[in-house]
Amino acid sequence: MRATRRLLDILAIVLALGTVFPIYWMVLAAVKPPGEIQSLHQRPWTLAPSWDSFHRVLAVDSFGRYFLNSLLVALVVVAVSGLCAFLAAVALTRFRFRLRTTVLVLFLVAQMVPIEALTIPLFFLVRDLGTQVPGVGLNTLGSLMLVHTAFTLPFAIWMLRGFVAAIPEELDEAAQLDGAGRFTVLWRILFPLVAPGLAATSVFSFITAWNDFLFARTFIISATDRQTLPMALLVFFKPDENDWGAIMAASTLMTVPVLIFFLLVRRRLVAGLGGAVKD
Repeated sequence: MRATRRLLDILAIVLALGTVFPIYWMVLAAVKPPGEIQSLHQRPWTLAPSWDSFHRVLAVDSFGRYFLNSLLVALVVVAVSGLCAFLAAVALTRFRFRLRTTVLVLFLVAQMVPIEALTIPLFFLVRDLGTQVPGVGLNTLGSLMLVHTAFTLPFAIWMLRGFVAAIPEELDEAAQLDGAGRFTVLWRILFPLVAPGLAATSVFSFITAWNDFLFARTFIISATDRQTLPMALLVFFKPDENDWGAIMAASTLMTVPVLIFFLLVRRRLVAGLGGAVKD
């Protein structure tokens, strides 16, 4: 038994190192001088760290604008998808109605469709929708918010449904016996208890919207002031020679907001269900 546990611990350490190593190499390449990056004999360390790659990234025109656009899109997607997923999860768990199972299956099927297969249809949909609804057409941040919200909702609803189902219905009944209305039960009882699930889905939604390149490249065609941060990486891809130091530096800077967001919600991630049923 002890040998098996040690073997599992070693396996876990190896998997953890394999997961962290690409991140370490990215940061290492960002601080390496150009001569070491282009060397044929790569070493997993550097004795002459340099910040030139970060200086080149921060010197890009409108880099701050790209950053704010990405942050705005990600935060709106997190808020809207979290709210809609919470309400949908409560409806699918607490209420009985026809085709409820069919709706759940459709959410699951939506997760199976490759994003690449929907890019062209979504392009025409967003283009036509922009003629009817201002702010959600091509060359707008609203198009990215709408599409990412739609793609993150099925996963968020499935995850939150499990959290809502784990909350005893006796809590709802006890609150209603004390005179609480449906709205009060929803926001005072269920919402705080589902907070761990909301934190988990918010991390997924934030990462999906923050790291998006495909939709940003497809929907933002000519409006340079509406481009997001992943688009800034294209500046360092050149026909003759790519600036790998700047690419790695920009990628490193892109991971910082994700880490900060994760640290902000990590307490909710480990929080358990609380409360007690009133007799």
